[in-house]
Amino acid sequence: MTVHDVIGIGFGPANLALAIALEEQQIGLDVRFLDARAEPAWQPGMLLSGSDIQNHPSRDLVSLRNPRSRYSFLNYLFENGRLLEHLNLPAEFPLRKEYARYITWAARHFDHVVDYGRRAADVRVVEHDGETLYSVTAQTGEAYLGRSLIAAPGRTPYLPAPFQTADSRRIFHLTDYLFRLEELTADGAPESVAVIGGSQSAAELTLDLAHRFPGTRVRNLVRSFSLRLKDTSPFSELGYFPEFTEYYHQVTPEARRRLDTYMHATNYSSVDGDVLKELYLLIYEQRLDGDQKVFVDGNIQATAAREENGEAVLELREVNTGAVETDSFDLVVVATGFRDLGPREDQELWPAMLAGVAHRFRTEETGALHVNGDYSLEARGEYADSPPLFLNGLCESSHGIGDAGSFSLLSLRAQTLLDGVLKRTGTAPAAV
Repeated sequence: MTVHDVIGIGFGPANLALAIALEEQQIGLDVRFLDARAEPAWQPGMLLSGSDIQNHPSRDLVSLRNPRSRYSFLNYLFENGRLLEHLNLPAEFPLRKEYARYITWAARHFDHVVDYGRRAADVRVVEHDGETLYSVTAQTGEAYLGRSLIAAPGRTPYLPAPFQTADSRRIFHLTDYLFRLEELTADGAPESVAVIGGSQSAAELTLDLAHRFPGTRVRNLVRSFSLRLKDTSPFSELGYFPEFTEYYHQVTPEARRRLDTYMHATNYSSVDGDVLKELYLLIYEQRLDGDQKVFVDGNIQATAAREENGEAVLELREVNTGAVETDSFDLVVVATGFRDLGPREDQELWPAMLAGVAHRFRTEETGALHVNGDYSLEARGEYADSPPLFLNGLCESSHGIGDAGSFSLLSLRAQTLLDGVLKRTGTAPAAV
């Protein structure tokens, strides 16, 4: 079997940014990436018409690390003949659809180092020809050997109780949104849809459903009082600077939780102002016309979810008064985000694919994996021979809000991680 210097699990934006850094710095490593998808794609279930990426386009795969790179978003526009037209757009941020095409365009340059259609099912440490290596087995049965491993599978979708146990295709996470719509509305528009959550995605989904199915009752159910405005203060945005990442990693767990509380509204359970205004105006006009179809109902928590007679039935409780109701929907979209590393019900101690090797590495008191500053894991004493293992794009609990699935620090994180790989493999950039 071929022994690769590095195996990368996942080829989304995180490992794509790393692949670009490897190429541009002419690193002499044999790297093989595995990706579960049949072809490169970024959030294909959430490419809603009119939705944007919510971050400056130059916080892309490469520009903060190397603004002269051919893989920048700006150069993508230039090479595809849309630069002037895009610069004339009356919009602050690029369309999500366009950024998805940018990512696919960049990924296609690396087809020679990626095996698509290979979902990593199991990771083990093995001995092979006198070396201690990682063996990664894909669901196809193929096995790969590597001297180090970079795990970037993307964060696991989070479905809170009771949705995680609801056995119904009518109840699904937002990442499946467009696919389930195509499947479940082929015979016509749904009569009613529930959107669970108070996030940016939840508000965007509510608007999308209202525009896509004007006659459909759409109910956005929010556990807090209502939808709230996202914190876009430039001072709060300093949390997406590398200096904050370094600071966050050095402080105590208690201090991190305080910082999390402050930074929460910059990314979670909050909505951009333009989306809030559009949604509020839509509801106001429907009320004016005496035909309200869209509702944002706060202080509501689902306590049970099931399918009955071809409908998704939710039992709902008013969190302050305790009043209980039951409502039925054709579809329920759960827009409650993704799991981070940690011990809480909405977190996970480690990515599922690493279950076979997680015991080899140091953990926090909570049981979650301890992650070093360069995104490497630290082997326990009895497993000191463990090959290097890095987590890419999974480390908000150890590195702060800049690691929250955002593009904000993607290219700089790739450099930090690459430096860690070179240090642990004893490899140096090739002379230019």
